[in-house]
Amino acid sequence: MVATVNVSTSNPGLFTLVGIPGLEQFHIWIGIPFFAIYFVALTGNGMLLYLIAKDHSLHEPMFFFLSMLASADLILCTTCIPKTLGIFWFGAKEITFPACLTQIFFVHFSFFLDSAILLAMAFDRYMAICSPLRYTSVLTPRTIVKIMMGIVSRSFSVIVPVVFLVKRLPFCRTHLIPHTYCEHIGVARLSCADISINIWYGFAVPLMTVFSDLILIIISYTLILRAVFHLPSRDARQKALSTCGSHVTVILIFYTPAMFSVLTHRFGHNISLTFHIMFANLYVAIPPALNPIIYGVKTKQIRDKVILLFLPKGIH
Repeated sequence: MVATVNVSTSNPGLFTLVGIPGLEQFHIWIGIPFFAIYFVALTGNGMLLYLIAKDHSLHEPMFFFLSMLASADLILCTTCIPKTLGIFWFGAKEITFPACLTQIFFVHFSFFLDSAILLAMAFDRYMAICSPLRYTSVLTPRTIVKIMMGIVSRSFSVIVPVVFLVKRLPFCRTHLIPHTYCEHIGVARLSCADISINIWYGFAVPLMTVFSDLILIIISYTLILRAVFHLPSRDARQKALSTCGSHVTVILIFYTPAMFSVLTHRFGHNISLTFHIMFANLYVAIPPALNPIIYGVKTKQIRDKVILLFLPKGIH
């Protein structure tokens, strides 16, 4: 009976994040590109937010959604990479249980935010290309605020149960986490209790929400492409395709590794832990760094504003 009480009431004071298992001797060198990627992500997304907030010509639905995406990307990479660099460079491997729960919440919260925002951006492009005459009457400022609130509320309500599913678990075995940051299933696997609910919730909820987002995005772009190829002029088709090109690229960068990561947790037992952890780190670093670059290169309004910002008058 005493043993049962100890198990049921044991909550760890500290966890230890191992880093990337099998590559410990290379941590210092791996940290250099991660720092560079993080710097690019901070600079690029910060610049996007600054330009959209400052320039009234960018106060359109598409750019409001883009500012939400930049904010979610900043949350994602800042939740993980500073701690990762602390592990790589300073051996700061310990993390408290409340801090671990906080990291779990924001990692997964920003993931669901990104998915919902990409769906909203697909709807924005659908309205702009397929129903241009109704665009301003449908996507009013009030509607955009409601969409933004719905995106945040859905992401929050989906992730809060995850925090409590982890918080209820007893940890009576190892407190070593073979990762650079806390994530739901990785922490739950350390428990000495039954984690079936954690596994199925962690698999079924992303499957239902993210896959439904992806299906709706595919439907939106199928309708968009059909409308684009019915446009009378070649210039109009090229302009419409270039407008959507940045969105499609960002969607592929987000969903491809996201689906791989979710499916790996459930079925990827033959994938090496080193590869899985390295991939998980690249997933939280690469998309936030690439997204502002993609939009800066492919979106003419943003590209022009960046040129005006950095080049002296007269040169551009």
